[in-house]
Amino acid sequence: MAVMKKLAMAFLAGALFGLGLSIGGMTRPTVVLGFLDVAGHWQPQLAFLMAAAVPTAALTYRLAWRRQRPWCEATFRQPAARRIDAQLLAGAALFGIGWGIAGYCPGPALAALVVGGPALWVWLATMLAGWWLTDRLLGR
Repeated sequence: MAVMKKLAMAFLAGALFGLGLSIGGMTRPTVVLGFLDVAGHWQPQLAFLMAAAVPTAALTYRLAWRRQRPWCEATFRQPAARRIDAQLLAGAALFGIGWGIAGYCPGPALAALVVGGPALWVWLATMLAGWWLTDRLLGR
């Protein structure tokens, strides 16, 4: 039963996240690319989305950490790595470059798969190939 509760919560969280991304326009690369085009025809829609998302996330995290434990796990888990190193910076730079070129990051792209065309499927294949290649090169 615990597994079903966990799956139901994951589905609900994912559906809510995907709905928010869709309503916010993050599933349309033109919105993202318009936001990144600060020297041209800048579109501030994404800035408003972030302005609403950051305080919402901060409040939600604050409320969650007041709990003794999460709803579907025994304990809270946090990443063990705390330092900023070259590998983290290189990964962030590659992520940003890919986001700027394609107009998609993983969450919105997965939400857009429902309505996306062939270019989105090519993006997904290259993202998966990049994950696979990184895993092989770094030996994890």
